[in-house]
Amino acid sequence: MNTRYDLDMEVPPREAVRLLYISKSRFGGDWHSVPHTHACSEMFYCISGRGQFNIEGTLHNVEPDDLIIVNPRVQHTELSYQANPLEYVVLGIEGVEFLFDQKNLGYTMLKCHDMREDMLYMIRMLLREMDGKEDGCEMICQDILEVLLVKLVRMASVSVRITKEASKNKECAAAKRYLDENFRESISLDQLAAVTHINKYYLAHAFQKEYNISPINYLLRRRITESKALLASTDHSLTQISELVGFSSPSYFSQSFRRLEGMSPIEYRRMVQKNQEERQDK
Repeated sequence: MNTRYDLDMEVPPREAVRLLYISKSRFGGDWHSVPHTHACSEMFYCISGRGQFNIEGTLHNVEPDDLIIVNPRVQHTELSYQANPLEYVVLGIEGVEFLFDQKNLGYTMLKCHDMREDMLYMIRMLLREMDGKEDGCEMICQDILEVLLVKLVRMASVSVRITKEASKNKECAAAKRYLDENFRESISLDQLAAVTHINKYYLAHAFQKEYNISPINYLLRRRITESKALLASTDHSLTQISELVGFSSPSYFSQSFRRLEGMSPIEYRRMVQKNQEERQDK
């Protein structure tokens, strides 16, 4: 007996959808990320622990086997708690946008308990291939990604749409990533230019065009955003917070905070505490 199956379907070109990165994170204490966006889609798979995702200002509880899918340019951040630290894997995917049943939402959360075995198997293979970087690893990672996408479409009310590559400047993306990862350090435009290997004047112009903000102002905004999380969640002094987020002095920190937020750091802390007390009384 001979059984034959013919495939007659449209397959996206191999270069259309691409895995940009995969990372595995585990946080050992109370931890707050800073709200951010990406030019690519991201998938977060929770392996263990519990926490929350803040997506476009809405909080979502996260537990093991939850899968959070976030489309490009959707603001999000992760929160983990000391009692049960969040451990998850993130995949950055270029060239695809996810379509959900919920109208006008750029994200969704899926319960993937029934897919846990398959998810962990594919994730571990991706991590091994990316870590080993042996010949053909890019092809294997591409294959695994495509299998994962098909399985998600099968099990959930999710579809995918191939998109044109986002208009972005690789040097600007590298500069932004460097600022995000090193914002606590003293960073000059000359230093950014050295990191990206381009002229600093061209970098400043291109960064402004790409993100509608200059590199130095982006760095300042990044520090202020981080300081707001510390003001809201710790009892650190202004001197401690200014040092933690990279300001040269408490006075410059307070001045910058007031200019961007319209109030002093102390006023912001009091406002947050008052809001928290009012919510607890309800």
